[in-house]
Amino acid sequence: MTEIPAAIHPHIRINSYGWYLRNRFSCRVSKVNVDAGFTCPNRDGSRGTGGCIYCDNSSFSPGETQAYIPIEEQMAAGMAYHRQRLGSEKFIIYFQKFTNTYADPAHLRSLYGRALTHPDVLGISIGTRPDAVTPEVADLLQELAKDRYICLELGLQSMDDEILSRINRGHTLEEYIKAVKLLSGRGIDLCTHLIYGFPGETRDNFLKTADLIAGLGINSVKLHQLHAVKGTRLAEQYMKGEFVPLELSEYVAAACDFLERIPADVTIQRLYGSAPLEIRVAPQWNLKNNQMWYAVLNELKRRDSWQGKRRA
Repeated sequence: MTEIPAAIHPHIRINSYGWYLRNRFSCRVSKVNVDAGFTCPNRDGSRGTGGCIYCDNSSFSPGETQAYIPIEEQMAAGMAYHRQRLGSEKFIIYFQKFTNTYADPAHLRSLYGRALTHPDVLGISIGTRPDAVTPEVADLLQELAKDRYICLELGLQSMDDEILSRINRGHTLEEYIKAVKLLSGRGIDLCTHLIYGFPGETRDNFLKTADLIAGLGINSVKLHQLHAVKGTRLAEQYMKGEFVPLELSEYVAAACDFLERIPADVTIQRLYGSAPLEIRVAPQWNLKNNQMWYAVLNELKRRDSWQGKRRA
């Protein structure tokens, strides 16, 4: 058997982000979500209105993160939770909801600075879109990255421009590549968000994204299945029979195929998506978060495979 690369955790067979952070900072590190009150270019009319057809931020944001609460209070609540639940010692503040570079650079500097002043904060992670990364934003992040950990999370979702148009994403693959090139070489970790299961998407087309990630030198990936939650246009499409969600077996197989094709040094921040039961529409896999995680990892073990094996 080919030897598993050193970057890969020997038991879970992927390069998990949590393991990477522990090795890099020599302690237990957790991400703490905050809502800083941003909006989005395809909500305010700059690129479109209504947002992505699947988007409802309440489906992936803790209830205590609300824009009217000062970020310092949100940080304190999140850090206390992770200290008690996981024994975390240090933290990365995650600006999550909507597009967190979509503002004047002076405002961004103030917000990011407020998060970075806490003594237990190692750095920040910033969720955004490719069309909201300007040269001024890149320069600011490069400055902050000189002595702090900075991760920029770019939502791509699909490399197929037709799919991006159908889901009202409001940007193109070309804009994503342009943003990555603008940010590269500045000491900033780059994370890409991807979704599998869009109507009309094939597994083969989805797997091509692994080569894109490898070729651009992306540091980490977040992956999840397309799922519909109440109040979204995707939920409406599901009710009309226009969206047929993936079967669990198909998602697990595709996720493992994807992992086998990306480099071993790319860290995996997420392997699945979940939504609170009260707003979840489809798919209804009825698995707890840790069960979803192990469904993928156990399939890798069954295959006697690991992240990056097919790139060797």
